[in-house]
Amino acid sequence: MVVELISVGTEILLGNIVNTNTQYLAEKCALLGLSMYYQVTVGDNRDRLASAFETALGRSDVVILTGGLGPTEDDLTKEVCSEVMGFELVEDENTRERISKYFKNSIYKEIPDNNWKQAMVPQGATVLDNSNGTAPGLIMEKNGKTAILLPGPPNELKPLFIEQVTPYLKKLQPQVIRSQMIKICGHGESQVEDKLIDLINTQTNPTIATYAKTGEVHLRVTAKADSEEDAKNLLKPVVKEIKKRFDTDIYTTKEEETLEMAVIKLLKKYELTVTTAESCTGGLIAGRLVNVPGASEVFREGFITYSNKAKRKYLDVSKSTLKKYGAVSEQTAKEMATGVVFATDADACVAVTGIAGPDAEGEKPVGLVYIACYMKDKVKVEEYHFKGNREKIREQTVVKALDFLRRSILSNYH
Repeated sequence: MVVELISVGTEILLGNIVNTNTQYLAEKCALLGLSMYYQVTVGDNRDRLASAFETALGRSDVVILTGGLGPTEDDLTKEVCSEVMGFELVEDENTRERISKYFKNSIYKEIPDNNWKQAMVPQGATVLDNSNGTAPGLIMEKNGKTAILLPGPPNELKPLFIEQVTPYLKKLQPQVIRSQMIKICGHGESQVEDKLIDLINTQTNPTIATYAKTGEVHLRVTAKADSEEDAKNLLKPVVKEIKKRFDTDIYTTKEEETLEMAVIKLLKKYELTVTTAESCTGGLIAGRLVNVPGASEVFREGFITYSNKAKRKYLDVSKSTLKKYGAVSEQTAKEMATGVVFATDADACVAVTGIAGPDAEGEKPVGLVYIACYMKDKVKVEEYHFKGNREKIREQTVVKALDFLRRSILSNYH
């Protein structure tokens, strides 16, 4: 089954807002096993919207439109779609009542007349009650084609899609779709694909899709079958083979688990405490760790030692080391990691120092980063040469530091 997305709103075309709805819906539709070949953005213009919608209906089974369901004159999605598909607009009593209650419970005392426009729905359409706003979602079916209209605000769209649209789409899709996520660190997307090229070239069912993330590669293995059990059985040998090829480079096979979650889980498993010492990342590593619920059980302290003075004062980095090798050096990274462990009596420490840019430091180039990990009275240091702007370099450093800590735990305690 083929689905197409149409995002409606001149503000999207002008770049005034970031269209996160498309990314969200595309991912969810892929998980449901729906094929998607086109994503279209069109402004608040009746003729252009009608043309885009007619084209989408001609080449797709399901068209999902987001935005343009508000109360103002430039909100045209419902009106245009109804006209194109031949639906008459009629007032829906339930929606009118919901709008009335919504305003009664809000800070506004009176309901603007234009809001009653949102109570008008295509006759015979399925109305999706919106608990987070006044515009209902709509499902319109005709001649084997389906249009699904959703409000633009993400806090309204997402609950509607999860609770009401997903069950509807599952009924349209006769086969069971099951996916397995595999998240990998330590390889680029091309390297991962190269190690799996034989599987990818011969894939039919299941399929393997690669997604490049900052410092990571995510694989989604998807199988289609007539039953849940058959889908699982199709996935098992492929997932097993991928695990065999990447081994500890895989940090999780859970969709919702992040790299920092995996690290915190390992620290808890082996009853270890950790501290961080950061220069160029300015606390980003600590921030990622404490984002995980329960991190307080294993995370001791985080030090941001941006200046040489701070490195000497809090981490006991020697003046001679800084003078001879510089703040961005293997020796400084090693002393940062050692110093913070002794200062906090933690079991492990990850320390970073580098040049995020935009300017180089003498002969040391932008992107040069040293990451040190202290564990079991030993310090290991890794040197990296990252590419990209300041933000990208810092992001890559954080991922490599977390993965370095994860690998160090595995090599010492696994």
